[in-house]
Amino acid sequence: MLEQQRLLGDHFVALAGKPEWQVFMHKHPLTGQQVEVKNLIVRWKPEIKQRVLLCSHYDTRPYPDQDPKNPKGLFVGANDGGSSTALLMELAHAMPQMDLKVGVDFVFFDAEELVYIDNGMTLGDYFVGSTYFAEQIVSAPSQTTYRAGILMDMIGDKDLQLSWDEVSFKYAPLLAKEVWGIAKELGLKEFSPRVLHSIRDDHLPLNQIAKIPTIDIIDFDYPTVASRSRSHWHTMADTPDKCSGESITKVAAVVMTWLQRQKP
Repeated sequence: MLEQQRLLGDHFVALAGKPEWQVFMHKHPLTGQQVEVKNLIVRWKPEIKQRVLLCSHYDTRPYPDQDPKNPKGLFVGANDGGSSTALLMELAHAMPQMDLKVGVDFVFFDAEELVYIDNGMTLGDYFVGSTYFAEQIVSAPSQTTYRAGILMDMIGDKDLQLSWDEVSFKYAPLLAKEVWGIAKELGLKEFSPRVLHSIRDDHLPLNQIAKIPTIDIIDFDYPTVASRSRSHWHTMADTPDKCSGESITKVAAVVMTWLQRQKP
């Protein structure tokens, strides 16, 4: 994790982003000891008060708890966390050249699932980093206003199928329709405008605590709807060979178009 944090920080400094770490302590579910949690915020056009969020979690679950053979084996998380983090890292190359009318914050959440399975019991907390980020917005208000947010997660699946989730459509229906409408304009059939899942993810605290209308672009059926019984989700099979750069690029094209259409 320390190596990854250095990699991310150096990457955005080199690309003229304004990275800052949001550091706090949280109780480890197994030891009870306080451990360090670090969100990364990268600001583009920091002088603009009207802003939008693009978010990902960059941590991985401690173990591949859904793996049928080795639920305490190695969990890479190439799609689950890795794909959306990669998208934002690559999008950073284009950010200095984009004619943006709003400020943009990339936020990489830590401890999305600080959860362990111990003797059949689930221990720990979900959405630790995003909850803290949302609470700080409420407790320390500033002149900055976040008008909307897009969370991305599991967007690297080779068989990309992106539907609305119930939480996104409940809290930010207009934003969901806008983003999926852009995908339709771009001819991306992978975006299907229908509600398919109810997904608890980092967009929950952003909507419920910070009151930022935020949607989740997520392909929870990994690899397909028909393969749920052999999903790669939270298993040792979530490795780079299951992912596609083309899938990530399609999501990036929609997000970039959305950013460029934001008015001051």
